Amino acid sequence: MIGLSRAYDPPGAGDGWRVLVDRVWPRGVRKAKLRLDQWERDAAPTTALRRWYGHDPAKWDEFRRRYFRELDGRPDVVAALRVRAAAGPLTLVYGARDRAHSQATALREYLLRPEPAGAYASPPCFMHELDPEWVAGAGVPEDD
Repeated sequence: MIGLSRAYDPPGAGDGWRVLVDRVWPRGVRKAKLRLDQWERDAAPTTALRRWYGHDPAKWDEFRRRYFRELDGRPDVVAALRVRAAAGPLTLVYGARDRAHSQATALREYLLRPEPAGAYASPPCFMHELDPEWVAGAGVPEDD
């Protein structure tokens, strides 16, 4: 489950792991009030994209397209958020007024999409390409 919460709303009892996904801290909100577990700036749109968008609903479709392309270039951030969501409730916290057209809404949509075929949650193992003598005698620990 991936939920959304404005930074100005009180935290919910079932929020689970709360992640601020804005690049800048929400104005006038104290850290203690947000009750965050993480601040993931790299999940937010770049400053240039955020300024271009300016929360203009007329630019929403193009904003989503550009933001998704940015997220495609951040597989580690995306994978970490998906792992968190798989482990239990995840709430994306954001500061925008427009709930329907916030970058957190777009990020939630992106995270809920099926992963493309061949995508890895972690890099593939290349142990089979190592020299067998090195593997046998050097720094590869024995299995417990």
